[in-house]
Amino acid sequence: MRIVAVEEKSGIPKYKQIVASIEAAILDGSLKKGDKLPSLNSIKNQNSLSRDTVLTAFNELKARGIIHSIVGKGYYVNSENVDVNQKIFLLFDEFNSFKEDLYNSFLSNLGENIQVDIFFHHFNTEMFRKLINDNVGDYSAYVIMPANLKKTEQVIERLPRDKVYILDQTNPDLKAYPSVFQNFEKDIYQGLETALQKIRTYRKMILLFPAERQPEGILIGFELFCAEHNIDHEVIDNFTNRELSQGEIYIVLDDKNLIRIIKRIKEQGLSIAEDIGLISYNDTLLKEIVEGGITTISTDFNLMGQRLAQIILNKEFVQVENPNRLIIRKSI
Repeated sequence: MRIVAVEEKSGIPKYKQIVASIEAAILDGSLKKGDKLPSLNSIKNQNSLSRDTVLTAFNELKARGIIHSIVGKGYYVNSENVDVNQKIFLLFDEFNSFKEDLYNSFLSNLGENIQVDIFFHHFNTEMFRKLINDNVGDYSAYVIMPANLKKTEQVIERLPRDKVYILDQTNPDLKAYPSVFQNFEKDIYQGLETALQKIRTYRKMILLFPAERQPEGILIGFELFCAEHNIDHEVIDNFTNRELSQGEIYIVLDDKNLIRIIKRIKEQGLSIAEDIGLISYNDTLLKEIVEGGITTISTDFNLMGQRLAQIILNKEFVQVENPNRLIIRKSI
């Protein structure tokens, strides 16, 4: 049975006619998930087309997730949902409560008939490379959260440049791509400066900074703030075997360590704010409530997701710095 029919004088681009023919075959049951499509050459020869025309049609269907290719074997029906207009590859570093806010905001602002597949590299360079290499050409847009991984631009350059969007962290090597990002160096500096009067009531400020997962800009901004305001400070990478001392104020960048330090404060019979100050990064509903409220330096993740969706839908080439603010609560 002939799946693809192309009319010479229809006025519809020929590659679009190929797409429509395959969609129609799926809808009427002639093609089902797992079925093999006619080869590029057979469609080309039957309809007197160029190979590029057929490939353009297949690539569109592939980017929408309707078909997929197996090297050396051909193209197969991957999904019977022909209503999908775009299929987006979303690569996060990890999943947590504030990334969930970002994800949900992104989804809610995309509109209908757009499929989003989410993946996680967990700060592992090899996993980052594998996930991208395994999905080259399979999506209409690629949203990449490179985190602090090195030389990610060498991996990302395998993707179509006009389909890549950088999220959360960026660097000069990724300036060729549109992005929505945090300016970590500026954000922590300005946040701490807003709280300077309260910070000066403590004798020493300590940044818990596990370098393998945290943006370098946070460390740079923290050290610049301490130097310019003559603040006694220290940078540590964990709390193991550390005794907390009265008059210290800690900046804690992840939720697990925030819970650990709150537990340590209680174990040592100290009081939050009165004996030990706490500033956390990335606001969540939990931080509004726990211990009467934890002071945070945080970007607006809902706005980040909304702006990212707009950029993809409108095909904008922009680099947007997402706003950040200090939220003072009872922990300092």
